Amino acid sequence: MRVERFFTASDLQAIEAAVHEAEKGTSGEIVPCAVAHSDHYEAAAWKGAVLGAFAAVVAAAAARYFGDFWGFPALGWIVLPPLIGGALGYAAAAMVRPLKLALAGRAHVEHRVHQRAAEAFLENEVFKTRERTGVLIFLSLYERRVVVLGDAGINAHIAQHEWDAVVAGIVAGMRAGKPGQALGAAIARCGELLERRGIAIRADDTDELPDTLRMQEE
Repeated sequence: MRVERFFTASDLQAIEAAVHEAEKGTSGEIVPCAVAHSDHYEAAAWKGAVLGAFAAVVAAAAARYFGDFWGFPALGWIVLPPLIGGALGYAAAAMVRPLKLALAGRAHVEHRVHQRAAEAFLENEVFKTRERTGVLIFLSLYERRVVVLGDAGINAHIAQHEWDAVVAGIVAGMRAGKPGQALGAAIARCGELLERRGIAIRADDTDELPDTLRMQEE
């Protein structure tokens, strides 16, 4: 999964234009960022292997019990089912996104996405504004999760739950296969929210952070 394949050239232009437009009425600095995934969830694949091995052993035992069928030496029935089942379980968990995320566990996925968003906040220097009015809109594409993080000057005016509508709109767009359009619309809503909460533009306001979408594979 590569970030670039989710956004067309016109998407990138529209996102940059949306940030520029949204910041016309506020001193807030909106920083959109998208990563391919927040974790590889390798433990989930191994869980799939264990479950696959267990299921294969149960299936082999059922075949022996109900069908009285061996077909090849007993040692093969003992060794091959868990090996084959484990390999298939590992492959399924590694390649099937919903299964991998389910095995990883919702709480762990949420934790890793929020952790990665916090890292992106620092990596993209969202804190580096005069009045601490940076806002990160973070998309983790594999997980289809969105996190909005505001700096100190934003959090003094806007509670985290107020970003829910912004997050919901982007998630819906990601699920529909249109993350670029959804992100552009969300940026506009973000700008409106900042204006409503009194984070007004200053007479000497400057564009302190780039308006482009930051894209990272890891």
